[in-house]
Amino acid sequence: MTLRLLESELATSIDELVSQAAVMAARGAELAERERRLGDEAVTALTRAGFPAHFVPRRWGGREGDFASLLTAVAEVGEGCASAAWCAGLWAAHSRFGAFLPERGQRDLWESSPDVRIATGLAPHAARAVRTDPGDWSLSGQWECVSGIDSAHWVLLAAAVPEDEGEGAVRVFAVPRADVEVVDSWHSTGLRGTGSNTVVLGPTSVPHHRSFALAGLLAGRPGDDGPRCHSVPAQLVGGLIFCAPAVGAARAALRAWSDWAAPKAATAAPGSELHRTLARSSAEIDAAGLMLAEAARRADEEPVTRLGVARNQRDAAVVIDLLVTAVERLFRTGGLHARDGGGTVERCWRDVHTVSAHAVLQFEGAATQYAAAALAR
Repeated sequence: MTLRLLESELATSIDELVSQAAVMAARGAELAERERRLGDEAVTALTRAGFPAHFVPRRWGGREGDFASLLTAVAEVGEGCASAAWCAGLWAAHSRFGAFLPERGQRDLWESSPDVRIATGLAPHAARAVRTDPGDWSLSGQWECVSGIDSAHWVLLAAAVPEDEGEGAVRVFAVPRADVEVVDSWHSTGLRGTGSNTVVLGPTSVPHHRSFALAGLLAGRPGDDGPRCHSVPAQLVGGLIFCAPAVGAARAALRAWSDWAAPKAATAAPGSELHRTLARSSAEIDAAGLMLAEAARRADEEPVTRLGVARNQRDAAVVIDLLVTAVERLFRTGGLHARDGGGTVERCWRDVHTVSAHAVLQFEGAATQYAAAALAR
């Protein structure tokens, strides 16, 4: 059998596993809402579908995958459960982060399996790391909104380090999930099933090989001869991964709204609000999907430039605005069906709005970055 056929069979298998994961995510969506965490069956299905291993280096059995296929898969899962899609996308993204660890640190994560689920806390509040000797750090602190922590094997935690270390003001440390305390703090309106709780860590020794400078992740590795997915800067792709669950949720809301509207369409007046809502919201959701796909293609294929990074940041902010507008219209016109507290439209409306609140997706900052790059002389 040729390599091309083997790759084709693998792709087909992954597509099937992603579809199965989407089904399991949909079945577990109500449970995830109630429990404020993903159910074990959904976690297992997402892991089997390859999300945690998507960006893991091939030498550890991972895929070193691309962004386009990841966003397509995340959006598909998002049609069943945006919380499951959010965790799936982040588990993939965080394996990309793990690839910035030194070789020995990567071995600690993936030597036994590439299917390691990694959570992150990259917004330190009271976090601090100090050298205890040349080979170790003492890490302590508190990190909020650590998505998927209940199902994680490892967690990457950012902390400020003394300026005289000469390795950047902030480092990221890999810590076993069993070493941290999880505080039940996630009571969000949307994405309730992500279990984005608070992580607390008392003074804990972390070897130097389980850490890397955050600046390296943000800047990427220009000119690096490794796989492209490990070399691009975080700002080029971060917003895209956040948007993908919202694309899926918006598609699910449109489908549920259409099921409700179909019996009414026959008697609706030409050009009625029902017709306008369907046409406008479906177009906005389609446009958001196309913009996201094109931004992913750029991340996979085009040379990395300041303008290209700013363009992807701009487009991610516009994509989420389109989705919020589309789902808001569906929710507003859907009657009691959309506002009964437990319907699909209502849940998707909450999820899309919660995604839109993420700091990375705010249009003002993206517009400033884009103008600075586009108008530079």
